[in-house]
This record gives sequence, structure tokens and C-alpha cells, in this order.
Amino acid sequence: MSDSSLSQTAESAEIRARIDTSRPHSARFWNYFVGGKDNYEVDREIGEQIKEIFPSLVDVALSSRLFLGRAVRHLVADAGIRQFLDIGTGLPTADNTHEVAQRAAPDARIVYVDNDPIVLAHANALLTSAPEGKTTYLDADLYDPEAVLEAAAGTLDLSRPIALIILNTLGHVADYAQARDLVGRLMAGLPSGSHLVISDSTATSEGMIAASKAYNASGATPYYVREVEEIAGFFEGLELVEPGVVQVTAWRPEPGERAETTVDAYCGVGRKP
Repeated sequence: MSDSSLSQTAESAEIRARIDTSRPHSARFWNYFVGGKDNYEVDREIGEQIKEIFPSLVDVALSSRLFLGRAVRHLVADAGIRQFLDIGTGLPTADNTHEVAQRAAPDARIVYVDNDPIVLAHANALLTSAPEGKTTYLDADLYDPEAVLEAAAGTLDLSRPIALIILNTLGHVADYAQARDLVGRLMAGLPSGSHLVISDSTATSEGMIAASKAYNASGATPYYVREVEEIAGFFEGLELVEPGVVQVTAWRPEPGERAETTVDAYCGVGRKP
């Protein structure tokens, strides 16, 4: 076996050792809700428990994924964006950011960021790319925005507009002021014409609040649902793209999508002046 093969084997073993299958995990839990197979019994158990408490969380998961596709298509076709920084990537599923972007613009460049060993173990699925473009994966931390930007600069040109995508991730930051600060520091490092894309679950029904409490009691990394006004606060200082901060089903729905479905998740897209 070559030295490089030995190194890859050791790296894979190290990644597997970091994966904790004794308690639920947000990426695996969400993967289960969108119909993926990269989850464990502990994730499915809490998933089924929460389905009993709040069946509509399945709609939140699926509609949030559809919003990602619509937002990326808008950014490519209407805003001319060709660079994407996707933080809190989660497990690969169908229509990942690079697939949607490069379908419309093969020269698009995408950097995925997560610090999760289960995501890292599946990162190769995120590294396929149209020959004209490029995708990379960074094992990095949202809590160190400057380091994320420095590493992303190896793939992205930080002097040209970039779309910063943070979906269903900021709820893991318990302190709202800190979450606002992290987003602000990331956007501060991006040039005029860059865009911010955010979606997160919201405390807009008793069912969602109960589901959040049950999930947080499971031993998983907590996820805090926020008020709609707090989601809107992430876009302060940016130019909101129509229709503004709305339910994920209501952001520029496409034919065949259930735009009338009410979900406890809000989103928005904002442009940096």
C-alpha cells in the first residue's frame, strides 16, 4: 500500500472515530427528514418521536431544501453570482448548491464549510464539479469567521461578489447577539454585490416550539427556534430581495410547488450595497 493510501486510510479512521452514534445528530436527523439514508437508529428514533409531536417538521425540511434551489437559481440567473460560500453544509442530498449553480453556470465556484465529522466523511460527494468550475470542502467552524474567509479565499475571489448561504444552522447559536455578530463578520469580509441567504425554523407555532424542546432534550446539539423579527435582523444593512423575509414556501415559489403550505421556517435573500 502506498504512503498516500496509508495516509487516507488513517484519515478515514480518524474521521470515523469522531462520529458519535450514541446520541442524535442534527445533520443526520435532518437527513432522515428529507428522506436520506445517512443516519443511525438514534436519529430515526428522535425523528419518529418528533413526527408524532409535530408532523409538519417534514414539510419544513423539504420546503427549506426547495428554497435553496430557488435562491441559487435566482442568484445565478438574475444577480450574476458565480461564487458561493455555503456554511453549515449538512449531509449531501439531491440538488446540492454546486449542482444547482453549475447546472445554470458551469463556471460557478462553490466552497462548502462544516466542522462535522459525519459531513466530512461524506464530503467527496460534494467535490464533484463541472470542469469549468470548482467545488471544495473546508473542515472549519462558523465561530471563526475570519478563518473561514481566509481558507475560502483559496477557491473564491473575495474581491468579487459571493453568495453566503447559511441554512438551518444559525439556530445552533444559542445567543442571538452572537449569531448576528458572526453573520456580520462574514459579510464584512465580502465585497459590494455579495448576497446573504438565510433560512431557519421559527417559533411561530406551539408545535414547532414543542418539537424544538423535545429535540434539545434528546442529547443532540441544541437548536433554538427564533422569532421572525430575529430572522429579519440578520439582514440589517442589506437590500432585501423581493418578497423579503417570508415563509420558505412563499419565497418565489415555482410551478408545481405548494406555495400555500404554511411552515414554521422563514427565509430571506439580501444584497450588500
